[in-house]
Amino acid sequence: MASGNESRNMLRMEVDCAVQDSFRVQQLAGMFDVPVTERAREVFEVEPPDLEGDWTIGVIVGPSGSGKTTIARELFGASLWQRGDWPKDRAVVDGFGELPIKSITGLLTSVGFSSPPAWLKPYRVLSGGEQFRCDLARCLASLQQEGERRTNETPSLAAFDEYTSVVDRKVAKIGSAAVAKMLRSGRVQGRFVAVTCHYDVLEWLEPDWVLDMSTGRMTGRCLRRPRIELALHRCRYAVWSLFARHHYLSAKLATAARCYVALWEGEPVAFCGLLPQHGRHRGWRISRIVTLPDYQGIGVGSRVMEAVGDLYLRDGNRVSITAGHPGVLAHCRRSPRWKTTHVMKTGSRGWGRYRGSQGRAVVSFEFLGAPSSN
Repeated sequence: MASGNESRNMLRMEVDCAVQDSFRVQQLAGMFDVPVTERAREVFEVEPPDLEGDWTIGVIVGPSGSGKTTIARELFGASLWQRGDWPKDRAVVDGFGELPIKSITGLLTSVGFSSPPAWLKPYRVLSGGEQFRCDLARCLASLQQEGERRTNETPSLAAFDEYTSVVDRKVAKIGSAAVAKMLRSGRVQGRFVAVTCHYDVLEWLEPDWVLDMSTGRMTGRCLRRPRIELALHRCRYAVWSLFARHHYLSAKLATAARCYVALWEGEPVAFCGLLPQHGRHRGWRISRIVTLPDYQGIGVGSRVMEAVGDLYLRDGNRVSITAGHPGVLAHCRRSPRWKTTHVMKTGSRGWGRYRGSQGRAVVSFEFLGAPSSN
């Protein structure tokens, strides 16, 4: 059982449970000189966050056993979100209840899980990083739905327990940056609290407040996400093999393509391939743009597209892209650096050896370069 009270702006929680006496319990007490009582007790005293203030992202962080979940449960109650079961033999897109498909794909893309072929797989066969992003999308879906049900102005809230506990630390950091980007953009309305034992995600989440259970103290917003410095290089066609299976349509790429790879800390993270645009003088089209799964959701692909576009515009060329991927469409529609040129609801037939997009809704954009300062 637990009891809580606030004193001198502190939140004090006392948690206890019964201890059943046994032969092994007495052995343990003798080995380590541990007194045996009828109940085990733990007291946590922390400075609580101002939940009525103006904030979007919060973090409760601390080592295992420091009382994170206990305090989170006291502060957030039913809003403490925990992973539920996923359909065992259904696609992950079938694990979001009655949510419309466009909302589901938008959420999955926003948290950095932007591979339509993988969306068709059951949750159980996905990698740990992909499962983490699916859980994030589902948590944010519940946040969104709760916000739509509310009749007052109080923001909806979701607290994610055991945040990033089961994933690679690189996935944890990039996934955190993706979540922060989406929440601060306003595409999902509400508040998000990460409850975690990992301090390495703090600067990637850029929280408005942090409650550190190791000290019991609050700190305000003072963290900034590390810069992601990308290096763009012209590369050989063979590099495409590292990215081919992650493209959402096809692993094929014409051998005549001009290929570019983006490196982060010396590791390949994104690929861009261009082909000449038929019937257009000095025209080039982006045929393939792929970001590896661990780096999706923080704008790496769009930065690479535009860096390549700047190179070609500087030499007097024109660059375009025709795409149906929701992430590419969303970026190009929002960005002043791209102009919509064609909307094809049923796709196009293609030409010669070039594969068309018949049967798929696609949109064509032309790259404009840096916005005018006038």
